[in-house]
Amino acid sequence: MNAKPEVLFLCHRIPYPPDKGDKIRSWQLLRFLSERFRVHLACFVDDSSDMKHAQTLEAVCESVALVPLNPLFARVRSLFGFLKKEPLTLSYYRDRRMEDHVTRLRRRPLHAEFAFSSSVAPYLMRSAHGRPRFIDLCDADSEKWRQYSRSSRGLMRFIYSREATCLSEAETDIANWAEASFAITPQEAAIFNDRPGVQRKVDWWANGVDTTYYDPDRKSKNEGCRADVVFVGAMDYRANVDAINGFVREAWPMLRKRKPDATFAIVGARPTRQVRTLHGSNGITVTGRVDDVRPWLSGAKVVIAPMCVARGIQNKVLEAMAMAKAVILTPAAAEGIKATAGKEYVVAENGTAFATELERLIADKGAADAIGRAARACVIADYDWSARLDRFGDAMKRLGVL
Repeated sequence: MNAKPEVLFLCHRIPYPPDKGDKIRSWQLLRFLSERFRVHLACFVDDSSDMKHAQTLEAVCESVALVPLNPLFARVRSLFGFLKKEPLTLSYYRDRRMEDHVTRLRRRPLHAEFAFSSSVAPYLMRSAHGRPRFIDLCDADSEKWRQYSRSSRGLMRFIYSREATCLSEAETDIANWAEASFAITPQEAAIFNDRPGVQRKVDWWANGVDTTYYDPDRKSKNEGCRADVVFVGAMDYRANVDAINGFVREAWPMLRKRKPDATFAIVGARPTRQVRTLHGSNGITVTGRVDDVRPWLSGAKVVIAPMCVARGIQNKVLEAMAMAKAVILTPAAAEGIKATAGKEYVVAENGTAFATELERLIADKGAADAIGRAARACVIADYDWSARLDRFGDAMKRLGVL
């Protein structure tokens, strides 16, 4: 007889496969919980191809409820948030089918309830007596919208600014009613905790990286995916798209002028039309979705992370560092990563600096390799997943869940 207690885990996106930042974190948290509890998982699926992973999740969970989410319908639904004066993000994820699943699951004798991201936290707002609610807020998403508003004009500036304000208020409300809530870094937690009206402080636990999987000495399929410069990330995510457009506009022409044969691979699922148009010109390859990013990381001379808007810890940076690659990144992308600039990664603040550092490291393999070795040693020492999750486990112990 299985004596493990039952818990509920809600997620705004299916936590498998762990091929992008939020899914990596949610998958690791789900694994952590499934080793200690019988987990009832309920999550949205915004990519129909991910439905095939139901069996993988069923192998680690007591039950799995997958709710298809049509992004177009969800965007239309989010517009009703204007009428209700609420964040569009929360309206986007309000779904009758999910409400029915949650209501049914909350009738069970659950030991605790967990929600991954503020997007699905409202499903747990009504308290169940004696049942702690844990909310992983991850990043201060409202600040991302605030940053977007500063670089936008007209109607979009108004929409982003409104979302930043409304979502900030909702995040504070969630932190106040949850028994425990978490951010991804101390810096992100401070954003939540410094806001007016916060009554219950937000804790944090940082992301890690699987250094066994991301191992430069481990052979993987499709070896030979090579480019001088590589970027890895979901290419329908605005921060990544803006980063690539800025890099291609400002840095890449300078590098190509100095090194005409330089090649650049943009590796990531669902590239936008604007990104796809880059493919095949000026030494640029746009791969679309790949089953395994490691061959591209392995074949890169340098990896870049040129994001101007970045929240929390960039998994793409940790993974490249684990693969012993020299990474050039912006100050925004470096925030939250415990490493030494100039030794374990390189910071470039503008296009000219990116082009200069790329030219240097592509030409000097010894220097790039030295940074890569130091980078891998850094993540092995400081970013093991089990150590990252210890802080989460400590909070559970304080509330009597473990």
